[in-house]
Amino acid sequence: MAQPPARSPKPVPASGGEVLLEVRDLRTWFPVHRGVLQRVRGHVRAVDGVSFSLRAGETLGLVGESGCGKTTVGRTLLGLAPATGGEVIFEGQRVFEARGRALLRLRRDMQIIFQDPAGSLDPRMRVWQIVAEPLLVHRVETRRAALRQRAAGLLEHCGMPTHVLDRYPHEFSGGQRQRIGIARAIALNPRFIVADEPTSALDVSVQAQIVNLLCDLQRDLGTSYLFISHDMGVVHHLCARIAVMYAGKIVEEGSRDQIVTNPQHPYTRKLLGAVPSVDL
Repeated sequence: MAQPPARSPKPVPASGGEVLLEVRDLRTWFPVHRGVLQRVRGHVRAVDGVSFSLRAGETLGLVGESGCGKTTVGRTLLGLAPATGGEVIFEGQRVFEARGRALLRLRRDMQIIFQDPAGSLDPRMRVWQIVAEPLLVHRVETRRAALRQRAAGLLEHCGMPTHVLDRYPHEFSGGQRQRIGIARAIALNPRFIVADEPTSALDVSVQAQIVNLLCDLQRDLGTSYLFISHDMGVVHHLCARIAVMYAGKIVEEGSRDQIVTNPQHPYTRKLLGAVPSVDL
């Protein structure tokens, strides 16, 4: 199935909206077990005192090399990894304290796009079932025909034809699988999406298509993104603000132009120096 031709990604402008998400002194430490009794002998400080905020309709790029803790930040925000300390506040609700209906609402409003489109899609499920699963889990819709119809609309919104509803994930290219994953992520019309390196496993031409799709969806839905990446080139095109992570900490944060044209931290300069001169 042919993909639409790539076009040059257009960066998302900064939003003047209200603060949607606040992260304060977030820490995620993993215990290190040693010895016959496997006692805790220390901790890996994957995330060690990270703080930032995100406004409605804004995209914040969280950038750094592999192992710096950026993916753990995204997973901890969503409760997919346990927090050691700090707090996350989403629309005034303390995420780690939420229970019952409050937690259910947060799970609807906070979604994720995974890095590996193949590994994040159940190979035993048809495409329409994958995309419609959040609607069924949250009981937004339970009728089979209606779920298929909603899935078709979501796929079309993400640039996929509706005749693929009954196919399986292995029948698609990497870019097409990522579009399916994005359709699933927007099924509940979330306010906030963690995009965890959604383009890193894709060819450069397909990366541009996915970046443009994310921009279009943000324009249409008003979604806020935490865009996690090791690629400063992609982040520069997509994000209004950039936060640079190194060894579990944010070492520099600012507007895209500030970070790119006048980086203050040596690690930021190193990342910028590694960007290939390829126009996406």
